[in-house]
Parts: sequence; structure tokens; C-alpha cells
Amino acid sequence: MKNRYSLIKCDGRARRGRLDTVHGTVETPVFMNVGTVGAIKGAVSSDDLKEIGCQIELSNTYHLHVRTGDEVIKRLGGLHRFMVWDRPILTDSGGFQVFSLASLRRIKEEGVTFASHIDGHKIFMGPEESIRIQSNLGSTIAMAFDECPDARSARDYVEASVHRTERWLRRCKDEMDRLNSLPETINKDQMLFGINQGAVFDDIRIENAELIREMDLDGYAIGGLAVGETHEEMYHILDVTIPHLPSDKPVYLMGVGTPVNIVEAVYRGVDFFDCVYPSRNARHGQLYTHAGKINIKNAKYAEDMTPIEEGCLCPACRKYSRAYIRHLIKAGEMLGLRLCVLHNLYFYNHLMEEIRQAIDEERYEAFRDDFIRNYS
Repeated sequence: MKNRYSLIKCDGRARRGRLDTVHGTVETPVFMNVGTVGAIKGAVSSDDLKEIGCQIELSNTYHLHVRTGDEVIKRLGGLHRFMVWDRPILTDSGGFQVFSLASLRRIKEEGVTFASHIDGHKIFMGPEESIRIQSNLGSTIAMAFDECPDARSARDYVEASVHRTERWLRRCKDEMDRLNSLPETINKDQMLFGINQGAVFDDIRIENAELIREMDLDGYAIGGLAVGETHEEMYHILDVTIPHLPSDKPVYLMGVGTPVNIVEAVYRGVDFFDCVYPSRNARHGQLYTHAGKINIKNAKYAEDMTPIEEGCLCPACRKYSRAYIRHLIKAGEMLGLRLCVLHNLYFYNHLMEEIRQAIDEERYEAFRDDFIRNYS
């Protein structure tokens, strides 16, 4: 495949890069704002996403397949047109939903049969089905179909799971090559990222990384973390795995994480992130600042007329006080939820801007140390 990732700067293991796509350029490191069903929870529009600095949005293959349906979305022109978003979109493969629906699934070599979380009807998804759904959606980046074993799974299970995921990856690549050659395909330049798995076993992770790097994919994700292991174990896996992935392709740490997780992972060479924390926590009044999280529902903010964070330029902080936002949340007003989500997503996107600037200026280690000290 043609390499569309340019490595601009290295500061230690931290990397500053640029990924060129058919839907625009992504400056890395980057946080992908999670819009599971083609929308950010909290009444956030595509225009809002641009205002708060979102470069790339992430949507979910499984959820869009069961509602409204990927074939419907294809007939309507694809996910970009459907959600009125002209910047890159990454779709995950549905593999994590297979993991999360463990009590409702059955895994075989062909793929996975599981029950819909909506109405219980049986769904079959394998590598070809996942890639076809993502092709119908027309996303910029498609993720390979994988199994995400629990971090505490037995070694024998993890080995068998990883080998099956490797076989599935080859099938994903073949199916994407086929679909991208068809005239009716919405996005014939769709990119494919493979996924490294192996739970917390160093040798399995390394062996898998060395195998999948030979497939010359558009990017490589590290999956199966933040699913039961400690932060120290996660950082260790990054330390031992990333050196065995291609240095000229983007590295994506799936489903991670807190601001400190992101700062630490960039230090170890990660380029892409996604996590539901900023929007999910916002809906419960948990707001991010450079001094750590605050709970806006606390009584001490009832008469606090300062913004959520001094100096923040998000739509909430530019105009509204902690006291008013607390009032909205306590009163159950949608505006309160919306302002909280906008603030948290702005915080994450702006944090990535600060990270990129620190790498550009070759001061990332000092930035990391200062951020963690102040945030804690």
C-alpha cells in the first residue's frame, strides 16, 4: 500500500506526524472524538466538532449495522454525507462489541454469532462482513476484525485467539482490496489498520507485531488494553510492543484513555487515541482541567462565577460560569449537558495541540512531567 503517513519530528520516542487521507489531513498525535452511532452524545453537531478542534471522528460498525443499517446509509451516500461531516472518520470493526457481549456470543473460525443488544436477534459477523459494513459506511479508515481477549485470560486462550485474529486480518485485507476495486464502492481509498493483540504477554504481543507489520497496512493499532490490566502493565506493553511495529506508520492505542494515559502513551510513541471518557464523564458533571477533574455538581460551585477553567476558550468557558452550568445540570436541562460535553472534548483536542507543540519544540519530556504533576 502507498504510505500516507509522514513522520515530521521525533522527541525521544514521542512522534509528531501527519496522515494524508481522501477526507483531509490528520495532524498527530490526535484524539478521535467518539460518535458511536454517527453523533457525539450531548447534542453536539458537526459544526460544533469543528469549532472545538476535532480532526477525526470515530463511529462504530456494529451499532450502525444494527441501527439504522449500513446498507441504508450506503444508499444515502455514506456516513460522511449522512452525518454532514467532511473530515476523516474511523470506524472500529465491531470486535470490541464481540468482547463486551461475551455472554451472548459464540466464536468460530468463520466469525462470531451473537445476539443483538437491541432485540436479541442473531447476528453473524466475520472479517468479510465487518469490512463490507465499513465499506458501505464509506469511512476513511476501517479497522480489521479481531477478538479482544480479556487482559487476564489464560495464555493458551490468548495464543489461540491471537492466531485466529491474524488469520482474520489476512481475510480483511483481501476483502478490502476486492471492495476498493469495485465501481459502486463509496470510498475506494479506504484505509485499513490492523490490530495487535496478546493481553499482557510480552512475547505474544511482540510475535504478533512482527507478523502483522509484514502485511504493509496503512496503520497499526494496539488493542486489548484498558480492559482489566493496571496502568503500569499497559505502559509496559507499549514499551515492549511499539518498537516492533513499523516506525513509518501510525500507531493507534484503542480505547485509551485519561489525560495522563494519553500523555504517557505519546511519550512511548502512540499517535492515535479514542475514548468515551470525555463525553461520558461530562454527562455526569465530571469536567477536565489542567489541575485535574472537578465535579460541577458539588455545592461549592453553587455561587462560583468563574469559568470551568480560567483561560479555556471552549464555548462553555468563554461565556458561562461554573454556577450556571451547575444549575443547569442540577435542573436536568440539556444545555448543561451539552456545555459540559463541549468543554471536555475541547480539553482533549486542545491537549493534543499542546502535545504536538511540545514535540515540535523538542520539550516533550518536560511537558509530560509538568502536566502529570499539575494534573495530579
